[in-house]
Amino acid sequence: MTFNGIAFIEKKRDGQRHTGEELQAFINTVMLGGIPDYQISAWLMAAFLNGLDEDELMHFTQALARSGEILDYPPEDRIIDKHSTGGVGDKTTLVLIPLVAACGSRISKLSGPGLGYTGGTIDKLESIPGMNMHLTEVEFRDQVNKIGCAISGHSLKLAPAEGKFYRLRDVTGTIPSIPLITASIISKKLAGGAYGYLFDVKCGSGAFMSNIERARELAQNLVDISQKLGKMCVSVITDMEQPLGEWVGNSAEVYEAIEVLSGRGPSDTRELCVTLAAYMLNMSGRTKTFEEGLMISAKALDDGSALKKFEELIIAQKGDSAVIREPRRVLPKASSAYEIRSDRDGYLSKLDALFIGEGLRALGGGRLTKEDAIDPSVAIRLLHKVGDKVSEGDVLLRIYYNQDEQLRESLRYVGKCWEVSDSSKKRKLIIDTVY
Repeated sequence: MTFNGIAFIEKKRDGQRHTGEELQAFINTVMLGGIPDYQISAWLMAAFLNGLDEDELMHFTQALARSGEILDYPPEDRIIDKHSTGGVGDKTTLVLIPLVAACGSRISKLSGPGLGYTGGTIDKLESIPGMNMHLTEVEFRDQVNKIGCAISGHSLKLAPAEGKFYRLRDVTGTIPSIPLITASIISKKLAGGAYGYLFDVKCGSGAFMSNIERARELAQNLVDISQKLGKMCVSVITDMEQPLGEWVGNSAEVYEAIEVLSGRGPSDTRELCVTLAAYMLNMSGRTKTFEEGLMISAKALDDGSALKKFEELIIAQKGDSAVIREPRRVLPKASSAYEIRSDRDGYLSKLDALFIGEGLRALGGGRLTKEDAIDPSVAIRLLHKVGDKVSEGDVLLRIYYNQDEQLRESLRYVGKCWEVSDSSKKRKLIIDTVY
């Protein structure tokens, strides 16, 4: 039977429900090129305005996943995938993948290029000379079986319909739709074949979800739809009002990840990674309780086993493993530095992640379009965090740059990212957890 695109659009325009068969026929027709972009865009706006209920969202997500290949692992492998909604200085994946594998669970991660203030996980790891971030399906699966972990760029064969829908959402004002965001994220996870998912939903000025109400709604949607599809799932809502950790920038975040994997590094990055790892280990069956997961993941950071696993991953993906021992020598570095100092005594009360992210992008460390090149060497270092006591003249931030023009543009943002007040409290890193 021929798919009637106009009737399909009208149904959602009028606030009616789609059946699973209708949604599957819609995606099939999209993949065959049988419906023009303007009709897909019209449906996206109707869905944005009238929403998708839980059953519609489940069927739509499944249909997107079925539009391409689906990786298949034996259920007993209990492979866990992790996804972050994105933030500034978010290097948790770089730590979590080797950390969880070092604790005895298998973990796979398919990631896309970063489009925002900083590069994505793939861009960050590509700052390590030689790293192959585009594994074939066979290479990806074999590496997970051999060393327990792998990270690679998304294959165009996995959930290809999702890519088409995302491109149209990007130009039709429908990006903020929580049901459409949920379908976009979970369809790619379904195609990746994992047993369970850990979602890190960032909330704050430097996150896609800037307020807690929308962050909670997305976190709950991700859990509800994942569980409806038979997957284990936990969503953790975390603070992104200030950047995570000490470094913001591609190669600089690899450096910080190595520091954390070495049992050092900023306390907030370590805390978040240990917490997320504990949830993942519990979902995979490696531990019986969350508390046990906290203990063994902290031990893996301190005894060197997580760092060793990261070295194994780098070697398996053809990167320069000397980065583990000599990160400052191996990783790209910017040519110049500029310091921002406190103008008074007091407490750091604001360190706005949005302005810092925009400042890094102005240096060349992020993208406006997918075609933009990224400079992996530029970075911003945060020498103090919100709640710290500071004195007049203390260095608050250090900008690492290559071009004077880019520094001037960066300072338009970074220069207004901070405030020092008479009092301030430390920010709570982990806001809530949804099961």
